Amino acid sequence: MRIPEENEVQGEINIVPMIDAIFSILAFFIISSLTLIRSQGLPVNLPSAETSQANEREEINITIQDNGSVFLDQQPIQVETIATQVRSLIPENQQAMVIINADESVSHGIVVSVMDQLRQVEGATLAIATESPE
Repeated sequence: MRIPEENEVQGEINIVPMIDAIFSILAFFIISSLTLIRSQGLPVNLPSAETSQANEREEINITIQDNGSVFLDQQPIQVETIATQVRSLIPENQQAMVIINADESVSHGIVVSVMDQLRQVEGATLAIATESPE
């Protein structure tokens, strides 16, 4: 008498849980990398310049929006009070980079007024933010 052979069950690997885990890790890294991006100015359309370069010094950001609104580190400010506000942010006998983020459609007169105020501050070095042409 013969014993019937049992059908061998073919082993299989279920990769769906592994794919779920990989996508969860990927989503974590994407979301956490978004928080690492430094964005201290308000969003404006910066003009492009071939010679633009990154700066690694202590920064104070002044943003001038297309409607003429002026912001100091994302806080609204009057042009006449920029010098005193920036002077209070710079420690005594130290230098700070003041970056002007002016929208490309802003009147030249507003930018010059802001720069004139900033030139009165001891220890402030001026820079104008641009973006590199792609």
